Amino acid sequence: MDLLTELTHVAPYAIGLSLPVALIGAGLLYLLRHRSLATALTVLVLVPLLATMAGVLGVTGFMFGPLLTTVVVICTAVGVITVPVAVVLGRNIARRSVWEREARARERAAEASRRELVAWISHDLRTPLAGIRAMAEALADGVVDEPDEVCSYASRIQGETERLSRMVDDLFELSRITAGALHLEFSAVPLHDVVNEAVAAEHPRAQRRGVRLATETEQWPVVSGSDPELARVVRNLLSNAIRHTPPRGSVVLTAGREGHQAWLRVDDGCGGIDAAELERVFEVAYRGDHARGDNEREPAGAGLGLAIARGLVQAHHGEIHARNHGPGCRFEVRLPLADGAANR
Repeated sequence: MDLLTELTHVAPYAIGLSLPVALIGAGLLYLLRHRSLATALTVLVLVPLLATMAGVLGVTGFMFGPLLTTVVVICTAVGVITVPVAVVLGRNIARRSVWEREARARERAAEASRRELVAWISHDLRTPLAGIRAMAEALADGVVDEPDEVCSYASRIQGETERLSRMVDDLFELSRITAGALHLEFSAVPLHDVVNEAVAAEHPRAQRRGVRLATETEQWPVVSGSDPELARVVRNLLSNAIRHTPPRGSVVLTAGREGHQAWLRVDDGCGGIDAAELERVFEVAYRGDHARGDNEREPAGAGLGLAIARGLVQAHHGEIHARNHGPGCRFEVRLPLADGAANR
């Protein structure tokens, strides 16, 4: 009973001084709720120690004695050990929390992009398929029997089939990039050869559109990369530039070197892109309001060309950017120079 009486006597003093410290600690945690997790954990460690010391002060009647000295030494030793541990753990937990939030945000963005891609591709595939089906039925039913009309229908079916084939190729290439299954064989690639090949391939379409296609570079750099993938990057950029350049406009390619990097620029005459859209032109399936209706004579693509170009450039350890320039836009690609080319 003596022990119970003693506890009943000292408990109010201990609680009376420990409780305010705990409440102050709770208020401090609330004030620091926007600070780092390491700060919060440090406060959580220090509050119980300070509350314990306050309770002991109340029990001893604020008299310095062996009990108070022992408690102070123990609390100090515990604080020296636990505070640094709390800081380290807080930083680790904070980094993991930030990583998890970023991972969830990336996952949500990827899922939204996939849904948007499926919606775009579903629409874009239905359009040429419907045309092919209608023309094939007309030929099969004998609705079209004049030789010239039959040749015209066959040519249009071939064009729609090629368009479908390009969409499937783009989807396959994009799946390789996003799945990390793209394996490149690097070598020294003369950028002049890659550009000439792409210009030759896109020149007929530029002529049909009435767009001037030109290169204005004398000394072309040699880059480190994979020839087929770099050719695809340039073709995608040229195709995009030709599509959005009005008749009698120009698409100009220039190249050069800066430090240990080579740069390639494709300037078009699209009239410019809104600043808000410039940040999204490389997103999968993003075409923008302007891009959807700017070309009535040529069907819009699936919105994968620039996304594929960015993925391939990044796979080459390079960079690609877009900005408004002159009468249109400038797409600039930067790639590492081939070994030895930087010293020439």
